[in-house]
Parts: sequence; structure tokens; C-alpha cells
Amino acid sequence: MKFTKYTLDNGLRLIVHQDKSTPIVAFNVLYDVGARDEDEKLTGFAHLFEHLMFGGSKNIAEFDKPLQAVGGQNNAFTSNDITNYYITLPKQNIDTAFWLESDRMLDLAFTPKSLEVQRNVVIEEFKQRYLNQPYGDLWLLLRPLAYKEHPYKWATIGKEIKHIEDAKMEDVKAFFKAHYNPNNAVLCIAGDVDPEEMLEKTNYWFGGIKNQGDYTRNLPKEPKQTEARFLEVERDVPQSAIYKAWHMCDRMHPDYYAFDLATDVLSRGNSSRLYQTLVKEKELFTDISAYQMGSSDEGLFVISGKVKNGVDINVANLAILDCIKEVQKYPVSNQELTKVKNKVESTNAFTHMNVLNKAMKLAYFELLGDANWANEEAEKYNQVSIDDIQRVMKETIVPSNCSTLYYKAKN
Repeated sequence: MKFTKYTLDNGLRLIVHQDKSTPIVAFNVLYDVGARDEDEKLTGFAHLFEHLMFGGSKNIAEFDKPLQAVGGQNNAFTSNDITNYYITLPKQNIDTAFWLESDRMLDLAFTPKSLEVQRNVVIEEFKQRYLNQPYGDLWLLLRPLAYKEHPYKWATIGKEIKHIEDAKMEDVKAFFKAHYNPNNAVLCIAGDVDPEEMLEKTNYWFGGIKNQGDYTRNLPKEPKQTEARFLEVERDVPQSAIYKAWHMCDRMHPDYYAFDLATDVLSRGNSSRLYQTLVKEKELFTDISAYQMGSSDEGLFVISGKVKNGVDINVANLAILDCIKEVQKYPVSNQELTKVKNKVESTNAFTHMNVLNKAMKLAYFELLGDANWANEEAEKYNQVSIDDIQRVMKETIVPSNCSTLYYKAKN
């Protein structure tokens, strides 16, 4: 992906990727703020702002209406690390995207009505998605089991509903001033656009926005886990489940790629280790997966599975450990490694066919340090060796580093 990079005087980073194959332009604004940047007594604010940012700004009462009038669409997502807002629209109407995004960065409308409406939306989402649906409270249980100091110990939705219920206007405004600033954002524009013209427009629409705060991230480092942790709960769910999490490296560590391929060896596709052994052969699970969280700070390597009804959950847990020992003791085959590398390569190729995916990816890697790292990922996966996978599994996927959650179905 070729791109041009600029930095405005106010610190806003601009990435422009010219793609003449599509009449649609992706306009992506990525803010360097997530749930990890919240006060432990005021959690859920990053996600609350994902909603508040659509409640209108000082000069624009409605965000969606003018965008829909010019054939545009928009959405957003929040994680523990980032908050991302995106618009797609025909290229001839790109000024509408500049107008909308710059105005809400400049001066979001903080009205009691808007706060109350979005507060109720988030509270309802907390109840529906996390408290009143099967396995919904998984991360509300597993995160604080695995993390004791780092703010990854609470989920993006927040630690508890009460924090959003009690959110005061002054707290909301303070969070906005600390994080929603030009020097804390990356704007990536991808489509059939001219880079110099986009720079000119960005200077016009965003150049006059001043930084309101100067946030310095200083998060507590999670201590090394030295003892296995265990939690068992009972819930009204159709099947018992097992969730196992091990601490691993951060997103930019060289070993990240070995961990990611290890999860693919274990569970990507019906020919993977866990599926073949635990679902097809031993019939202990109905489904099982391995994945890593991709966290900016030190993250988690997770294995989770739904236990087949009638199977002893302890037997199922031991079977997972046996599969791990196999990978640790015997190197994966060249065929296995080639297969998962090919799947990563094809996924990457399909990602680059979508202009919005490209915009989000370039913005994300620029936030991590350099947009060009997006172009280097394929080679980093290719460089992972069989020995690398065996090494990270031996060093990291050990009992003393594991947090296990038994999520048992009520009898």
C-alpha cells in the first residue's frame, strides 16, 4: 500500500492512500484512547464517547442526516486500546466528511439531554450484551482473573454499570479534553483522491483546532504471573465452557507473529490440532478456538471451548493441556506452518481489496509507530520458523502463567 504522510502544526497525523480503482472514499479517524486510559472508578468512558460522538456537535445538531443525504455511511468501534470512527462516501462529497469529523473534534455538543440519552443506551447495551445473554459476562470475569494491576482488568463496556449511571458532566468533558485532540489522532483517507489536495483540505478543516489537554500515558505494568489462577461459576447456559488465558507479549514485540501463527496451528480450520483431536476424535467439545488479543500492551493468549454435554469438564480441561504439550514437545510440521502462513497471506490480500480496511490498517499502524509497518506484516509472518512457535509455546504457555475459568451450566 503506497501512501503519503503528513503532520499538521497541531500534531494531527494525516495518511493519504490513493486508490483509483474505486469511486468510494474511506475517511478514518483513529483516536489513541481506549478503556485502558480510564480511571478505575470511572470506567466505560471510552465506549460512552463512541456513542456521544454521534450525538451532534456545536454546529451540527445531527451527525447522520447530512451524511446520508450525500450517500455516506459511518460507524465506530472502541477497544481497550483505541477508538475508531469511519465514514465511507462518494469521493465528490468528501467535504461533508471533513465538515462532520472536524466539527465534533473541535466542539462536541455536551448537553444534559445528549448525555442522558447515550448513558441509557450504554446501560441497556451493558445489560443486554453482558448480563442477560449466555456467556455475556465472560470478559467481566476473565479479565480481572488474568490482570491484577494493568487496566486491561476491565472490559471496554466498563467495570460496572454504576460507573456510567453516576457519570457527571464535568467528568465527561474532562475525558474529552484529555483525549479527543488533534495530537492524539490519526486521519487516514483512502480512495481516488489527490494527496496534496487532501492535505490542503485537512489544513483547512482541522488545522485551526487547538489541543485542549496534554495526556501522558503512564499505566501500571502487570506483574509476572507466578501461580495458576482458577475461577468457577455457574450460569443458566446450554453448555459448560472452559476459558484459559496466558499472558503473552505486546502487539509490536517480534514474538507476536509466532504466537499468532501458533493459535492458527491450534484452531484455524477443521484440520487444526484442537478441532481434529478434541472435537472430531475425542468428541469432548462441540467447538474450540485459540486466539490472541492483539493488545498494544502485554496481552493474552486464549483457548476457549464449549464442552459437550455429558463430558466431565476436568477431563476436557486435561485434554486441552495434552494438546498444548504435543506442540511444545514435538515441532509442528512444515506442512502445518506453510498452511497457516498461506491463510494469513490470503486474508491479508482480501483485506487490501477493501478501501476502508486499508484506511483502518494504515491508521492503526501509524498509531503504533509507523504506517509502513502495515506493508511489512506479511514478511514478518513469513519469517516465523517452526522453532519460534515451539519456543514461545514452551516459554509462555505454562501452568504458572495460566488463568482458567470454568463456566459451568446449571444442572
